[in-house]
Amino acid sequence: MRQLASGLALLLCAASAHAAVQSKEVTYDDEGTTLTGYLYWDDAVEGKRPGVLVIHEWWGLNDYAKKRAAMLAELGYVAFAADMYGGDQVTDKPEQASEWMQEITADVELWRLRADAGLAQLRASELVDGDKVAAIGYCFGGGTVMQMAYGGADVDGAVSFHGSLPAAPEEVKGQIKPEILVLHGQADSFIAPEVVTNFQNKLEEAGANWEMDIYGGARHGFTNPDVGDYGIDNLQYDAQADARSWQRMQSFFDEIFAE
Repeated sequence: MRQLASGLALLLCAASAHAAVQSKEVTYDDEGTTLTGYLYWDDAVEGKRPGVLVIHEWWGLNDYAKKRAAMLAELGYVAFAADMYGGDQVTDKPEQASEWMQEITADVELWRLRADAGLAQLRASELVDGDKVAAIGYCFGGGTVMQMAYGGADVDGAVSFHGSLPAAPEEVKGQIKPEILVLHGQADSFIAPEVVTNFQNKLEEAGANWEMDIYGGARHGFTNPDVGDYGIDNLQYDAQADARSWQRMQSFFDEIFAE
């Protein structure tokens, strides 16, 4: 009897060790630029499941973006942390980050196509239910998922965490497909109040299905516990806003993926 109990314990331990979040490096190409993203999934989940694209901050595809992708996998999704810069470009210098970001954002079509290339890698996974896909992004990535929504990306939802809030252009009126969730810090001095108002007005004029949650006192980068290391006064972690925004995202996904 003791031997049987020991055997069962070993089997349970083996199953527990196997059932964990897995990751895979994925190299892909966009117009001659080699990009390297990372796919995350929980191998304890059986069958196809919703997929979530993750777009990094302006620093590049660093450990923070990968951490969020892994957290999504823990929730039962397949997540793909996309690479928007290529060449393994990651920095902690604002000047360099700004230069790389501007190279992408200067051409809106390039910006959207680069994000779409990451979306294609997510959809290519045999684990993903192609009818249930969303995109989330942080800072620069938040602006990126908004551009995806404006560009007609085939996703059910777009979630921006402390994003740059680009306004919806006139030509997308009536054409924004995904539902939109914007999670914004009220004390983010990078985003002037008039930018927020214009962003909201343009979404309304475009006929978008949108929601914006604003966290009082929260600054830019409020979801990242290490954001203070960059030495910029407006970058500050806010544990409450982080927890609430992550929970709101989960509720949002429950809604859009149930449809």
